[in-house]
Amino acid sequence: MTNDFMLLFPVILVSLGGIALMLAATCHCFRDEQAAWACGGLFGLAFLFQLGATLTGDHSLYGSLFKDILVVSPFSQAAGLVILGCGLFTVLSSLSYFKKNSLSGTEYYSLLLFAASGMLLLTMTRELITAFIALEIMSLAIYILVGYDRNNVRSTEALMKYLILGAFAGAFLTMGSAFVFGTAGSTKFHLIGKYVATSGFTTSPALLAGSFFILVAFLFKAAAFPFHAWVLDVYDGASMPITGFMATALKTAIFAVFANFLLSDSGLQQGWVGFLFTISVLSMFIGNFIAIGQSSLKRMLAASGIVHSGYLIIGLVALGTQKIPGSVIAFYLAAYAAGTLGIFMALSYLSGKGEQWKNFDDFKGLAKTNPYTAFAISAFLLSMAGIPPTAGFMGKLYIIIAAIQADQIALAVLGVVSSVIAMWYYLRLIVTMYFHAPERDFTEERPCRLGTVSTFVLVLCVFAISLYPIAM
Repeated sequence: MTNDFMLLFPVILVSLGGIALMLAATCHCFRDEQAAWACGGLFGLAFLFQLGATLTGDHSLYGSLFKDILVVSPFSQAAGLVILGCGLFTVLSSLSYFKKNSLSGTEYYSLLLFAASGMLLLTMTRELITAFIALEIMSLAIYILVGYDRNNVRSTEALMKYLILGAFAGAFLTMGSAFVFGTAGSTKFHLIGKYVATSGFTTSPALLAGSFFILVAFLFKAAAFPFHAWVLDVYDGASMPITGFMATALKTAIFAVFANFLLSDSGLQQGWVGFLFTISVLSMFIGNFIAIGQSSLKRMLAASGIVHSGYLIIGLVALGTQKIPGSVIAFYLAAYAAGTLGIFMALSYLSGKGEQWKNFDDFKGLAKTNPYTAFAISAFLLSMAGIPPTAGFMGKLYIIIAAIQADQIALAVLGVVSSVIAMWYYLRLIVTMYFHAPERDFTEERPCRLGTVSTFVLVLCVFAISLYPIAM
């Protein structure tokens, strides 16, 4: 019981912290900066507890109380570490961003904690109803954070689009869960897996339809083709820190529960291999073509997120053949999070008031006026492009190797081709920063010391994560 409590403690800590900050928001003597440091401290403490709670295998939390609906595994722990790390750096990014954009409040940091609590719960759930509850806890907080700047028309538009389309995703998950329950007699992943192993996957049209609806809900939240249309406008309308948080922590939580659902039975996973193959290829190449045509950095990064979802789906295709299920996906998520959070951290203090500097042309000659920041941004872009010796390169390498081991040679080759195409828009910003004369005086935008230090911590993470070996 004590071990169960320690494993569940990060979720409890983040949830109670969100409630405490929500109550503190009613007290006018509690300043926004104090709320930010309290939120960052809670994320840091939860990260340390998550890091300290090591387990060698799957472990059901409070099996008699929760009826085996919450399970901790090395994969869920790794996903939880990524989410908590993303939360911590989002708080640090927000501190520098709100020095130029005065729109934060105590409730902002409370919502961050609530979103993270839903994400952490989502990584541990092994049951469809619990997954829906965790997904809605996360989504409701994210909806408000996207439209937090009520005076910004783009933020309001992004909120409406995300809210309406997100409701459809929730409806698909609910309908799919009902179909699966009607067929398998349970909403628990392992019991669904037993039913599929006994009766087969293709024998029941209701099971096929139900699992398809569930996959649609997950693919929407992961911003994979053809459910990607919302991502450009939503990312563009949200503030820089929230865009980075959505691009990393939210994606981590969704792919964690996505992988856990497919791992419930190899027959279920194999039944959707062809479908996931097609989704992966289309996500990579259509995402690349959308990114190439963008002039806004936020919209380019949103489109590149579609591409990275395609790479992660390659990992889902290869799940059944890995010696350590999910390790490749967890590594890729950590590498992607470090690079993406880093570039949004830098943009948070460079974009100025109202995010005036956010297009490619706005950063011409940045290397001449802010050489250290330009170097940091270059490191993040090279990692996202998959250039050695960065974590992004190792993440893509592991994904390609996993595809080859799963006998998905064509998918591996297409993944490499997609990575080559992606270099165009990643290297474009590096060329803009280093090979053009400055057109703006970046010295007017003095970044706070906390923002620059946090950015270079993430630069170190980009190279340090690449040194962590995983078994294949």
